Amino acid sequence: MKSAEIRKKFLDYFASKGHQVVASSSLVPHDDPTLLFTNAGMNQFKDVFLGFDKRPYTRATTSQKCVRAGGKHNDLENVGYTARHHTFFEMLGNFSFGDYFKRDAIQYAWELLTEVFKLPRDKLYVTVYAEDDEAYDIWTKAVGLASERVIRIGDNKGARYASDNFWMMGDTGPCGPCTEIFYDHGAEIPGGLPGTPEEDGDRYIEIWNNVFMQFNRDEAGVMHPLPKPSVDTGMGLERISAVLQHVHSNYEIDLMQALVKAAARETNCSDMESPSLRVLADHIRACSFLIADGVIPGNEGRGYVLRRIIRRAIRHGYKLGARAAFFHRMVNDLVVEMGDAYPELKDGQQRVTEVLKQEEDRFFATIEHGMAILESDLAENSGKVFNGETAFKLHDTYGFPLDLTADICRERGVSVDTAAFDSAMARQKEQARAAGKFKMATNLDYSGPTTTFHGYESLEAKGNVLALYKDGAAVNELDEGDSGVVVLDATPFYAESGGQVGDRGELRSTHGIFAVEDTQKIQATVFGHHGVVKTGKLAVGNSVAARVDVQARLRTMRNHSATHLMHKALREVLGPHVQQKGSLVDTDKTRFDFAHTQPLGDDEIRRIEQLVNAEIIANSATEARVMAIDEAQKTGAMMLFGEKYGDEVRVLDIGSSRELCGGTHVKRTGDIGLFKIVMEGGVAAGVRRIEAVTGDNALSYVQLQLAQLDDVAAQVKTPTEEAAARVAQIVDSVKALEKELARLKSKLAASQGDDLLSAVIDVKGIKVLAAQLDGADAKALRETLDKFKGKLKSAVIVLGSAADGKVTLIAGVTPDLTAKVKAGELVNAVAQQVGGKGGGRPDMAQAGGTQPEHLAAAIASVRNWVESKL
Repeated sequence: MKSAEIRKKFLDYFASKGHQVVASSSLVPHDDPTLLFTNAGMNQFKDVFLGFDKRPYTRATTSQKCVRAGGKHNDLENVGYTARHHTFFEMLGNFSFGDYFKRDAIQYAWELLTEVFKLPRDKLYVTVYAEDDEAYDIWTKAVGLASERVIRIGDNKGARYASDNFWMMGDTGPCGPCTEIFYDHGAEIPGGLPGTPEEDGDRYIEIWNNVFMQFNRDEAGVMHPLPKPSVDTGMGLERISAVLQHVHSNYEIDLMQALVKAAARETNCSDMESPSLRVLADHIRACSFLIADGVIPGNEGRGYVLRRIIRRAIRHGYKLGARAAFFHRMVNDLVVEMGDAYPELKDGQQRVTEVLKQEEDRFFATIEHGMAILESDLAENSGKVFNGETAFKLHDTYGFPLDLTADICRERGVSVDTAAFDSAMARQKEQARAAGKFKMATNLDYSGPTTTFHGYESLEAKGNVLALYKDGAAVNELDEGDSGVVVLDATPFYAESGGQVGDRGELRSTHGIFAVEDTQKIQATVFGHHGVVKTGKLAVGNSVAARVDVQARLRTMRNHSATHLMHKALREVLGPHVQQKGSLVDTDKTRFDFAHTQPLGDDEIRRIEQLVNAEIIANSATEARVMAIDEAQKTGAMMLFGEKYGDEVRVLDIGSSRELCGGTHVKRTGDIGLFKIVMEGGVAAGVRRIEAVTGDNALSYVQLQLAQLDDVAAQVKTPTEEAAARVAQIVDSVKALEKELARLKSKLAASQGDDLLSAVIDVKGIKVLAAQLDGADAKALRETLDKFKGKLKSAVIVLGSAADGKVTLIAGVTPDLTAKVKAGELVNAVAQQVGGKGGGRPDMAQAGGTQPEHLAAAIASVRNWVESKL
């Protein structure tokens, strides 16, 4: 029975028992900040079990995709080397939300295993919590399982309920006993029954766990019976497939074998038992599904875990002989196996492939150098500990995550000095902090009242000076010319947050004027006005009139509001995988970084501009509402992964966009005026950046572009509307001329070459030709070299040319002479004399230089250099 059929039979069985078949949730748990990845089938029902959510069904069944590769669930080092460790796996589950309980859950499990899947009853054992007499009686009396096959597991971790057979969601909250079902793989496999000293062996393997949520544990540790006990079960598809397909290892099942064969194909590996093939089979699943669910490789959080898994896969491919991107070619094989069950994988196949290819290309560019350093260090040091400083260099310079270095070292029986690695990492962070030049300090010692912000309603407000700072220290007064920080009890100034820059303006009192150059948060609700006293002085206790620079604020608001509209347009044009990765909104522009792997085409940019400007023309009113975070979630407001939100949030509706945002915005979309994208480019792997302008800045940009177009039209002497066609004609003409020039250069070089046959000399029985060909480019030199090789049959040849202050060199050695003379060494020796360096293969190599005045002498030195090698 194939894995796909097993998955379907499981879901169909529980559907026949009144369960709602629920699609797998994303691997990114959008509404649970406590989880890095979805790691169990119950994750998507957590709020239902806690009573915070209610579904239209009380029974559910799922095949949930799960990843365990970070935090406490990090068995990465074991993946590929054991029979059942994975980064990605599928959890089959059935759930009851206050509906059926122990008896039905146990009988469903037994019926499915023994009657649908037809497993031999004498191969199955179960465990129950030692105090759960109810479950014990159901197994022995209702099911009829012999008592010796029902094993009571007690508290074995030093406290009551601290048992492998007692499940708890946390220190408090829902919890209860569980019963696990084990399959006996046979006496030939070492290992003992659960609860025995030999239980860690592989003979008896857990295939199903039924958790009975029976109690609510309070802070005092007291167990209170739940009014509606529930059931949460899980059975690993890979494990049950191994049982039903009569194999011992998960990697021997049909699904994994298809991927193992794909890995062997792409790496040209003939050893089908290689652990590296199993690593690749496992990792292609984790990487592909994570990318399909919106994760991109990065340097922190989920992105870093993904990058680690990809790079571990690449290293194992490298170990098998791969020297160029190969991993991404396995995606299609995965889609064939799992695309029907998980349509998001099929729909995102192209993007998954592109992201993997991009990450592979990045790492393959450095892996060879990094591996050389690692191998050299391992060879030179026969000890059992790898230098932590070297491990950090591999991490910092060559992108080797620490666990990848540790993985390689482990294969040699060597551990890594992680303390030295951590020390080097801390040292680098401290140096980075010391080198950072911040225009203003925000770590001011302040313990007074908070600042009340009036900037949403007005750009002017009355305030009292609560504190003053000069050079980071609290003072009672600032004199004319002093730079400092002013804290007010009330202000209309927006403090930099959420990508929007702080306001500027002025504070006026009867004693002087303070020019505000920026506004930053000293604390979450305390605003610091940074600037300089222009006239008079300012003292603690003064009353001031705070006025924001109106034009600067309006420009910033236009840009910020346009950012929200652009974000929505990007998701509409490019797809839902677009996620904000950073932003900067100031008076001049909006800069927006987002997850996407490909450069945007002209048509896509135009479409985004059209969508945003259509929202502007609609001139709809902007609405901001403050509400509880859970209410905001229900409204469908976009929330940024990784952002920390308080209990109350500000939900902003601009046009058709709804996001959480504390920034300042236009009152109507029409206030934005005009939106124009001025730049699009890449800033990191899988991250693109757009810069755009609005309002009068957009108008100025468009006018400048049109003026430049008019100028181009004038230069090519054609009407503006025909300028593009005329320029295209000129470009075609230039290309034709360049092609003709190259042909003539090649012909000239060839004619010169014919004359150079007389310059061939004999050096200890070897023909040597060293010559300068004026006017020849690199292509002409190569063609001439190939021609001379053909004519001379056996020879050492060096050709050089000089143009525009640069030297081009090429060296060739016929195959019969490469054992004595190597072209790479020869061309490097010549290049060093003309201010350059180079290298290449023994039979052909190129180099360059910057001192053409030394070319003649360098060419003349070839004879002696060749002679020294013979």
